Amino acid sequence: MSTRIDPIFISHGAPTLAAPRLPGEAALARRLQEIGRTMPRPRAIVVASAHWSTAEPRIGGSERPATLHDYSGFPEDLHKLAYPAPGAPDVARRTTDLISDVGFSVAMVPAQGLDHGMWVPLRHLFPLADIPVVPLSIQAGLDPAHHFVLGRALQPLTQEGVLVMGSGGAVHNLGQLVWRGGGSTDAWAQGFDDWLASTLAAGRLEDAIAAAIKAPDFRRAHPTTEHVLPLFVALGAAGAGTRGEALHRGFALGNLSLAAYRFGS
Repeated sequence: MSTRIDPIFISHGAPTLAAPRLPGEAALARRLQEIGRTMPRPRAIVVASAHWSTAEPRIGGSERPATLHDYSGFPEDLHKLAYPAPGAPDVARRTTDLISDVGFSVAMVPAQGLDHGMWVPLRHLFPLADIPVVPLSIQAGLDPAHHFVLGRALQPLTQEGVLVMGSGGAVHNLGQLVWRGGGSTDAWAQGFDDWLASTLAAGRLEDAIAAAIKAPDFRRAHPTTEHVLPLFVALGAAGAGTRGEALHRGFALGNLSLAAYRFGS
């Protein structure tokens, strides 16, 4: 029997987290490194990223997924970094079967690489890049409830030595970032981040799924929802009775949350 591995969600911030230089990034990078050293070693990682969206669930089945530099306007050195983790076609097939079993139309994408929402946090969690990684797409046009069900289909993986990881942002409004001088965090961003942390800690899953209605300033925290949806994949994968433990809290660029969570009972 493999060790149970609790799913996690990471707010991956800006691509500069790969080589921290913005205020707040170094603290998150150190925390991710600590988490990677102390958690049970996964035999594979299935990661749902805000930066891979498809109409229906898709699974990356590459044996050697490429490092994708899917950003622009950032320092050139960030385009030279690589995360040469192997893929895991067997885990990709298992993931595809689990999602199909709950009624989703799903398929594998043989050549899918690792976008920066995947490899940037993994660069700190597992710097040797020696754990196989399987990309999982989100459906940006669908709601948190869909992604919770998608995650729930993956629950067996958590008992099979696989880390289910969501990568996005607990607060993600690019129009409200402070690029010069850091800047303090606005009340609306802190308020939503605090509401999410307390809701997850209390295990109020229905409230979390209904955050668009129940949370303060949800639409300001998420003018578009693609960065919060991976959280619900990880939350669903944790199973019934789960609570969210805050592994890290903080902000970069004023209002960009760097919160990270572990989901377990």
